[in-house]
Amino acid sequence: MPDIAAFLVRPHDAQWHESAAKFWDEILLERFGQRGRGAVAIRTPRIADIEKAPYAAVLHRDSPSSGGYGGTSFVIFPSSVGSCFGLVVGTQGLAPDEDILTKPGHARHCRAFTQWVNAHSKGGIQSWSKGDPTRIDLVLPADVKRGLQNWAAAIRIYGHVTYVVVQPAQAPLEVVEQAFFALLDFAMAERDVQPLARFANEAHKISSEVIASVLASPTEEDVRQQLQARRFVVLQGPPGVGKTRLATRLMSTTYAGRGRSYQFHPSVGYEQFIGGLAPAEANGLFGFRPTPGILMRAIVDAKACAPAPWLLHLDEINRADLARVLGEALMLFEPTRPGDEPRSVHLPYDFGPPWGATLALPENLHVLGTMNSADRSTAILDLAVRRRFAFMQLWPDRAALAHSTPLANEAFERLQRLFIDDATDAVLELMPGQAYFLSATEAETRQRLLYELTPLLKSYLQQGLVPGLAESIDSYLQWLRSQ
Repeated sequence: MPDIAAFLVRPHDAQWHESAAKFWDEILLERFGQRGRGAVAIRTPRIADIEKAPYAAVLHRDSPSSGGYGGTSFVIFPSSVGSCFGLVVGTQGLAPDEDILTKPGHARHCRAFTQWVNAHSKGGIQSWSKGDPTRIDLVLPADVKRGLQNWAAAIRIYGHVTYVVVQPAQAPLEVVEQAFFALLDFAMAERDVQPLARFANEAHKISSEVIASVLASPTEEDVRQQLQARRFVVLQGPPGVGKTRLATRLMSTTYAGRGRSYQFHPSVGYEQFIGGLAPAEANGLFGFRPTPGILMRAIVDAKACAPAPWLLHLDEINRADLARVLGEALMLFEPTRPGDEPRSVHLPYDFGPPWGATLALPENLHVLGTMNSADRSTAILDLAVRRRFAFMQLWPDRAALAHSTPLANEAFERLQRLFIDDATDAVLELMPGQAYFLSATEAETRQRLLYELTPLLKSYLQQGLVPGLAESIDSYLQWLRSQ
């Protein structure tokens, strides 16, 4: 196989065209075999003048041998200091690759690839991707152009149709090679061509790492630090990703049991959470008196253990109308900075000692909400609420299935690929978490898949929550039933 890094650092010269054609031919045959070579066309036009933007591209196999072409292509652009590479839409438009370029997972994977490359480069490689590959009317951002000054001619001519670009810079050669193969494997997979068996493990490892960056979740330490810094945090994610489990573990470890959990539901209101009038008996007479709610009692408990932090965990926080539940106390949920005046609000009633008619949150009171992003029947958090909480997204975690059965792992990976490839960003948040796949035996796996996961997916279909995925999910359910 050709030395990829050596070719990419080679400056453009009169023989570059012949070398590029040979390079592409050998790479495709070696990595993908005759089927891969036959699935695409190679174009390396003889352009001696660097100002006319020479290139070497792999494009749709039915593309013309010269002139404008359409669809997506993997392109290498040379310069006097070496080459950059990336994905480019032909200047004739999306056809014949509309199905590839308009698929949500295509843009998602490109973003993930960019994140993966930049994370592995340690500053020696630069990668960028366009939010929507189909927007061929948009030019490259100014900061991206500045990083590609050596390829100014190519950017001037093809910048508006370039939607992924990798500039190797001074990156280690093995990183450049990994990035090249990661993008090439993805581009070929979009044409239903996979690497040959001897490259399968390496390709799957890199692909899994790229996919993992799509679904990167904060660690327990990340959540702990955010609570210390912001005090008010919401963990959100689809069912089964371990939101409540993480909150419970934090309560036990970081907070050493100092805290309390409450579950919200649609009937929770201001009176239950802040406080209000409640029936009471005094001297044989029934009446109403101000009665503290969840937050007011939490304030007392937090003050009692100050300065140690105390955690109020609000499970299913979006099942109640949070703006109504908080009322005027909403302004208290604002992270304070050193020197800030303590915030307080006046209450409609005097609740007596130790609260009185004024409410303020002690600095050691932390609030952690957990919310199921798949529950679309609940109240939507308004912007005023969102501004006061730090939101952290949890995603399904493949690593948690290390000790689960092969069937559980295969079922998880199939469903994950289905959502990542074809779901819109909103629908992606409905992807079931790893809890549905945790099992010690094949029999337990089948039970969980049939009686826990299947009903959830059927509910998605019945409620119309997964537009564009109905056929794919139905096919997945048929596969589950055959196991």
